Amino acid sequence: MAQEDDLRALGKVMDFMRGISVIFLLINCYWFCYEAFQKWHFTLGIIDKILMNFQRTTGLFSSILWTKLFCVVFLALSCLGTKGVKEEKITWTRIWTVLFSGFVFFFLNWWLLVLPIGKIGAASLYIFTLSVGYICLLMGGVWMSRLLKNNLMDDVFNTENESFMQETRLMENEYSVNLPTRFYYKKKWNNGWINVVNPFRASMVLRYTGVG
Repeated sequence: MAQEDDLRALGKVMDFMRGISVIFLLINCYWFCYEAFQKWHFTLGIIDKILMNFQRTTGLFSSILWTKLFCVVFLALSCLGTKGVKEEKITWTRIWTVLFSGFVFFFLNWWLLVLPIGKIGAASLYIFTLSVGYICLLMGGVWMSRLLKNNLMDDVFNTENESFMQETRLMENEYSVNLPTRFYYKKKWNNGWINVVNPFRASMVLRYTGVG
């Protein structure tokens, strides 16, 4: 029960992080596409005052990059709590492709705001590419978290670290005792031998008398 409560609390924290990330995304669109929002009649005086105070005290909107960086940081933190799920389609090649596409759409679209296609057209194109980039980064982050957690859970009993190379040669003489063995090493099973080449040296025979 305590573990379930902890997981539920962790899930709420991750949702909160992702919510903050979305807020930074919306703020970026609102501030840098403000003229288009005015024409769409989506502006609010109270929001304008809050953002102006932020700009005056922190300089958060001095560069279009700052809100994007905060957005990605909180998005990455939210992906850390993603549960590992086995899915064969998730590969590192696919993850890096999606993350690269997300990076291009999310960070390298600033020039769209200065295109000579009108404020509404430029803002619409900017918001669209920004949203596509955010979704790609979210997908890549979730897949990466799932794949990493799934790989870590493949060896829950530390089998890989506990395995070691054992004797594989058969060493015989006229008195030797040779017992075949199998051992796990480097992710595969190997055949080996326990070679007692001198059974007369330092040997002890034990017998246990059972009851009944």
